[in-house]
Amino acid sequence: MADNGQMAAESCVDEGHQIDIHPDERDPEVLRAALTREHTERRRAECLAKMQADVVQLALDLLVREPDIEGFFGALTRTMVDEGDSFCCGVWLLDEENQQCEPWMAYVVDQLYTRVCPSGIFPREVVARHLFSHREGWTRTIEYQGADPRLPEEVRQFHLQQNIDAVIIAPLVLGTSTLGWLTLSSQRNPDECDGTKWWRVVLLEAIARQAALALHHSRLVDRSRQEERRKAILEERNRLARDIHDNLAQGFAAILMQLQAAQREACLLQPAVAVKLETAIHLARTHMTEARRSVGTLRPNVSGGEDVARALKRIADLAQRTTSVPIEVTLDELPRFGDGVEREIVGIAQEALTNAVKHSKARRITIRASSVRSLGFRLSVHDDGRGMTRERPTTGFGMTSMHERAERIGASLTIVTAPRSGTEVVLAWEPSSLPTQVHVAS
Repeated sequence: MADNGQMAAESCVDEGHQIDIHPDERDPEVLRAALTREHTERRRAECLAKMQADVVQLALDLLVREPDIEGFFGALTRTMVDEGDSFCCGVWLLDEENQQCEPWMAYVVDQLYTRVCPSGIFPREVVARHLFSHREGWTRTIEYQGADPRLPEEVRQFHLQQNIDAVIIAPLVLGTSTLGWLTLSSQRNPDECDGTKWWRVVLLEAIARQAALALHHSRLVDRSRQEERRKAILEERNRLARDIHDNLAQGFAAILMQLQAAQREACLLQPAVAVKLETAIHLARTHMTEARRSVGTLRPNVSGGEDVARALKRIADLAQRTTSVPIEVTLDELPRFGDGVEREIVGIAQEALTNAVKHSKARRITIRASSVRSLGFRLSVHDDGRGMTRERPTTGFGMTSMHERAERIGASLTIVTAPRSGTEVVLAWEPSSLPTQVHVAS
């Protein structure tokens, strides 16, 4: 690939230097010069077409041989150094928020270095900052001389030490998005004319186009895998919920019915037996309730067109059946937020309400939900119970579950509590939210 480009370039230079005449349409030499230029341009176009085809074939071969994206780029950078008669080929990627550029890998002379390569190999962090700050290079290829004043001083010194004569930087562009950059550094070669270096630019740009496609495809595959894992987790949760509902909850319900029937029919029981029977009934009822709560925790989905307001009323009604503590529900008119967000909101509300019923020893529990600026949402679950201790206010799987749910939708979860002063769980969701916070009053 490099030999073809270099031969064509040398031919272009040789033929171009054969003629140095002043234009005169009637002079035969002018016609000869025009034919020479046309021939040179045709040969260069043929060279470019072959190079483009070779690059596409190379990318396909590497994708088959190296299906892993890191293996693909490792082989690609090695090919660029070997075929391009170059010193180094580096890959630099933007993060998902386009907030910084990070060095990913580089093939230097005959060694592939990844993120953990020694910093003394080349000034990668300095190069990364330059790539990110040089906005012109986000959309087009930039060529530098080794001591180019546009480059940072540390990079120029490195080029001087390594006898690097030229650097080409091509952005990894897909549509209107820049994913990162490919850089190609070449050492000074006295046998190479300036006019024959153009093929490296063309080669790097062609490689960058294929690399951007491969990187984009890899990221799409990763997102698809993550979505599949999420679906698998949801399916497993649903399976567990069905098992608990069909086996444990229904089993406890059947046991409770039998015990209550025995209690009604046994009129003359000894006091000790009656107490034990009453205890058994209480245990069966308690564990049946807990099993149903587990089902609700595993499957808090807003189903059958049920919006957040109806879902909050439903879980409050279910909780009220298990406690004598009054549960007050105050709901504003709420918009729909999407199934994913609503699922997590209801899950957090259910967990907070369960904790208040089971652990707070409260005299009253209040649930309030309102919209924020017609776009966001605010939920408060408050009890006037004993509060949580200062030492470990967020222990337990329930707290962890609420924290994870809030993170999944980018919401703010604030827990305000103090001993003997109650606990309030506040969930705030809007397009830009704060991280989870836990406040323990003194």
